[in-house]
Amino acid sequence: MTPQFDADLLPLNTLGIPSQADALAEIETAEQIPAWVDWAIQRELPIRVLGGGSNLLLDARVDGLVIAMRTQGREVVGQDDQGRTLWRLSAGENWHQCVVASIDAGLNGLENLALIPGSVGAAPIQNIGAYGVEVGDLLHELEAYDCQARQWVRFNAEQCELGYRDSRFKREENRYIVTAVTLALSSDFRPQLSYGPLQALADQDQLNARQVMEAVIAQRQSKLPDPQFIPNAGSFFKNPEVDQSVVNTLKSQWPELVAFPSGDRWKLAAGWMIDQCGLKGQANAAGVGCYAKQALVLVNPDHAEYQQVADWQQRVQQAVVDRFGVLLEREPRYWGPQGSGHY
Repeated sequence: MTPQFDADLLPLNTLGIPSQADALAEIETAEQIPAWVDWAIQRELPIRVLGGGSNLLLDARVDGLVIAMRTQGREVVGQDDQGRTLWRLSAGENWHQCVVASIDAGLNGLENLALIPGSVGAAPIQNIGAYGVEVGDLLHELEAYDCQARQWVRFNAEQCELGYRDSRFKREENRYIVTAVTLALSSDFRPQLSYGPLQALADQDQLNARQVMEAVIAQRQSKLPDPQFIPNAGSFFKNPEVDQSVVNTLKSQWPELVAFPSGDRWKLAAGWMIDQCGLKGQANAAGVGCYAKQALVLVNPDHAEYQQVADWQQRVQQAVVDRFGVLLEREPRYWGPQGSGHY
């Protein structure tokens, strides 16, 4: 059992950052995981789990064993107490392909989450979301291997402790290796059209999930770059959550401020704030910058190294703090040398 040493991670991260891992193991079946975990622990190496590489910020060197999940499989495993179909997906499955497959099978609920890059296993870790829907809204069960206890575990949706782009798995990064996700999907179509670009569909006769999915795909393609052609990690910053008092203060200065309710708080549109700072379409000398069609997306067309990306991140954050007094939090996870302090 030998991994790839000094493995090239450039083709495995959508932000296109040159990087090498100490070791890389590609996993085809979940049963391989315990042996690789033992291998890493015996050598006192950290364990990192790689899905589609779409939500990562890599340093030039990544310490430890990177486990790349390549497991495949989709199956219906029953119904929940609400009569929804329980659909079990292996962690290595491509997320968007599963969305399309669900629509083809007459299963509804995932249509708003179309064209999000990455793997199924990464979806609950980040609690991916778009256009008013999060994967946590549909999650029934998650299966994983606990690298600390060295045992297989299962979590229901509540035990996953999901939040806005957050979960217990993100907070305890790389303790758990997600192996499968079971979603609860309905044969009844109940469209979620609250998000601006989708509201126009509400008046459409005989609307179905495929039409919503196609509208979401068209919207994303119109404003988000394809990482195959322009390296990027999607939305690079979270929409900050603030209290009503902060919204009131900001609106007194910027009446056009874009904000929307989130429970008892408000989310500010990070992309709008970055745009107001004049950074949309701008870049540094290394080519790292904010995409011309969506300021929230950081692009790296020339495959600049980590430090150039980090420099642009800090420039954007400082500009927003100076103008609005709000600190933007980075969405992608950082991987690099142990103890580097960038996490």
